[in-house]
Amino acid sequence: MPDSVDAVIELLATENYVCDRRLATALFLSLKLERPLFVEGEPGVGKTELGKVLAQALGTALLRVQCYEGLDVAQTAYEWNIARQMIEIRLAEAVHETDRGKLVRSLYSRDMLIERPLLAALTQPRSPVLLIDELDRADEPFDAFLLEVLAENQITVPELGTIRATAPPITLITSNRTREIHDALKRRCLYHWVDFPTLERELEIVRLKAPGAAERLRVQVVEFVQRMRSLDLFKAPGVAETIDWTQALVALNAVRLDPQTVHDTLGVLLKHQDDIVRMQHGDTVKLLEELRARAVLD
Repeated sequence: MPDSVDAVIELLATENYVCDRRLATALFLSLKLERPLFVEGEPGVGKTELGKVLAQALGTALLRVQCYEGLDVAQTAYEWNIARQMIEIRLAEAVHETDRGKLVRSLYSRDMLIERPLLAALTQPRSPVLLIDELDRADEPFDAFLLEVLAENQITVPELGTIRATAPPITLITSNRTREIHDALKRRCLYHWVDFPTLERELEIVRLKAPGAAERLRVQVVEFVQRMRSLDLFKAPGVAETIDWTQALVALNAVRLDPQTVHDTLGVLLKHQDDIVRMQHGDTVKLLEELRARAVLD
């Protein structure tokens, strides 16, 4: 485990993740205090990537719960192996087993339990990274179910009792803030808001993630995207879109931004037609002229 904030930055850098000091501090404290880290921010700023990179950097397992509407305990924590239970019942019938208590105990034994990610995270011999991704997509009652896991590192199975972690997971929860997460859940976590990166940091990220691009093109891409985010778009492009766009331009053998290339590739950056139409009708040319006036473009 990293023993300082600087060590966290260095650890994540080994996996090409550029981490600013505030986020590194939040992550260090989460590791040091063994508290879940709740990370909110715009889509595409690297929240999910943080969980994946952390597991890789620590050399430990990653267990992920991808949240969506209708998610329930059976899909995230555990469910009973009904097929094996049916076989057990038929075997008992075949040998004329009359002890119902013995049969019930065998039907609801630990062997009959199928572990889903939340329970699996509590039964690992070494602390895994538990990534509960986009919690805001799940229904509000799911927040309440997580309280026991987050606060006590345990899950109570009514038929079996409480299963407690011997090696507590390193828990990271992400949210795009499409709904407010319950305060009771937030209280059990450390909190960090991930904003869009500064120009310098985003340029550093693009250098790492798109090494095939010329430096001049990288600078133009990042300057253009940063300026684009200041427009009143329905959905501003995230860092993931900046990287995708840079790689797309490299695939097209582009060495600099020009109106036609930007026009043809806006779908890599923007995912809403209204935003694309707006950029195609004047804003693209305007932004490129601004970059040219600042000598970012030739």
